[in-house]
Amino acid sequence: MHICHVNLSKGFRGGERQTGLLIRELAARGFTQALVCRATSPLREHLADVDNLRFHTANSPLGGHRLGRRGVDLLHAHDGRAVHWCLLENALGGAPYLITRRVPNPLKTRASTRLAYRRSSCVVALSRAIETGLHAYDPALTTRVIPSMCAHLDHDPEAAAAIRQRYPGKFLVGHIGALVNKHKGQRHLIEAARQLAPRCPELHFLFLGQGRDEAMLKAEAEGLDNVEFLGFKSNVGDYLAALDLFAFPSLEEGLGSVLFDVMEYRVPIVASRVDGIPDIVEHQANGLLVPPADASALAEAIETLYRDPDYARHLAAEGARRLPAYSPSAIADRYTALYRELTENR
Repeated sequence: MHICHVNLSKGFRGGERQTGLLIRELAARGFTQALVCRATSPLREHLADVDNLRFHTANSPLGGHRLGRRGVDLLHAHDGRAVHWCLLENALGGAPYLITRRVPNPLKTRASTRLAYRRSSCVVALSRAIETGLHAYDPALTTRVIPSMCAHLDHDPEAAAAIRQRYPGKFLVGHIGALVNKHKGQRHLIEAARQLAPRCPELHFLFLGQGRDEAMLKAEAEGLDNVEFLGFKSNVGDYLAALDLFAFPSLEEGLGSVLFDVMEYRVPIVASRVDGIPDIVEHQANGLLVPPADASALAEAIETLYRDPDYARHLAAEGARRLPAYSPSAIADRYTALYRELTENR
């Protein structure tokens, strides 16, 4: 089977990491694949060692069509621009396409977007919340729910130990994500840190990531000795291995695939009960869920796990037990079955 993936993102974030993980898994199964991406896409370097993968260049939804991709059985759009690219490619050459929808935001109502989704063979939603939004947008869409996969991040035990040594006697609460409060809700975690500072002085909050709200969030945290911004880190696994708790106060989240990596490192989770997060975190089973934008509830949940380490370990162990369902192999199995279903129906 020949699959042509399309990802026209400029950067390398969660969607691009998931695109790369899927391509690697399919290559291991003998798939012939192509990837349409920007000339400057980090995916080119990230996937340079993958067998039976050809790269094609498109810097916009209007460019790079009909570049000799003969024998393509299916196009797979991995981001919003790619959806429109696949619509035009389908019109030019007739190749069917599916879409992976990663975010819960309402879809645009313009005619080209509606047409692109209606002409797709299937829309894969990362979570039930995203699927619900798709059906509200167009009840006639064919959908499937297939979550993201665990990235199996590496870590160096010595590096993780060195991070711990920088914070003697501290209980490390970590957050990893783009510093964009509208999506990730970091202001509420900062406020939770402020509330916890007098009664839990051992707690120390580490924020990993960059983003447009970095200056604003640092201003919010001014004067708090228990909050530290570490910027972008490529060795995320080392930090996860050093954490005592992971806080995820998102205000909107298609799924939250970083939570799989947290679960793999057996770190207990406190997260918002919003969008796709409850697909991963079951309250009081493998983590604690709190209402979004509620700093007091967030602080209370963090304090609960801080003061009850046995309960925290139990939640973390249950998270790790559930992780095989989100392994790259398990998710690739689900995509492979869907690819075959769609090509056979064609």
